[in-house]
Amino acid sequence: MLCTAFPPEFLSQELSFSSGMTCWRRLRDWQQAGVWDRLHQLLLAELYVGDQLDWSKAVIDSSHVRVLKGGPKPVRAQPTAPKRA
Repeated sequence: MLCTAFPPEFLSQELSFSSGMTCWRRLRDWQQAGVWDRLHQLLLAELYVGDQLDWSKAVIDSSHVRVLKGGPKPVRAQPTAPKRA
């Protein structure tokens, strides 16, 4: 739902949850409180302790990696056109 733009209104209709707006507000509040980050860290820690992490199949997606301001500036590309004499 978070990544696919699934309309929250469908939750109440299809799954008998609270109103869609209530679900949306709770998800927003949990995100702001860091619940999902902590849950992710706890899950990774449990898997690590149980030797159940297989990093050979790990993938990183730029949509999940924070870009810090002040990072390296891209170098300007050199022109490929011939110079005038």
